[in-house]
Amino acid sequence: MRAPLSTTIAIGAGILTLLGFFISVEALTSVRSLLIEWAVLLAGVAGLVAIAHLLSVHWRKMTASRNRNVTSAFLLIAFGITFAAGMVLKPGHPTIQKVVTHIQVPIEASLMGVLAISLTVAAIRLFQRRGGWMSVLFAVSAFVFLILGSGFLSSAANIPVLKDILAAVNTLPVAGARGILIGVALGSLTTGLRVLLGTDRPYSG
Repeated sequence: MRAPLSTTIAIGAGILTLLGFFISVEALTSVRSLLIEWAVLLAGVAGLVAIAHLLSVHWRKMTASRNRNVTSAFLLIAFGITFAAGMVLKPGHPTIQKVVTHIQVPIEASLMGVLAISLTVAAIRLFQRRGGWMSVLFAVSAFVFLILGSGFLSSAANIPVLKDILAAVNTLPVAGARGILIGVALGSLTTGLRVLLGTDRPYSG
């Protein structure tokens, strides 16, 4: 077995944490809480290491003798200002929340715009490569939900028959989202079981 010590520690920690959720024993609950606190601490340290690595990469790009990247300077300056303001005013301060919101919301809107364009290009390529009934079904469903999401048929919501039809159609995205969440949960469960059984050992390097 490759890296038997790491495998034993990972499997033991996983089993103890799992038992702490299902068996109401004070010792197991304490061990579970301790292991979760250690995991959160390690995740925080990993985040700090990732931030330090990101800053070092952009610092090297900014100070390079050739092909100097000017945008890295803006990133470092923005990070320094945000970090200093967060340390002085604390993250829960209304000013910090307002600044972060006014920066984050436009960025998220821009990303959603890029995502919409990417999905449109992907749909066009799908029609070019595969022109079967699945492509037609995807195009029709995308068009229908775009019309419903735009509020174009909001005036028809008062008509009894159309009201029931629109209500039934509007539940389909919720069902799809639940299906995605169930798939994510099953995938996470499968990954956890593979780690507990020693089949996957991502910690062994």
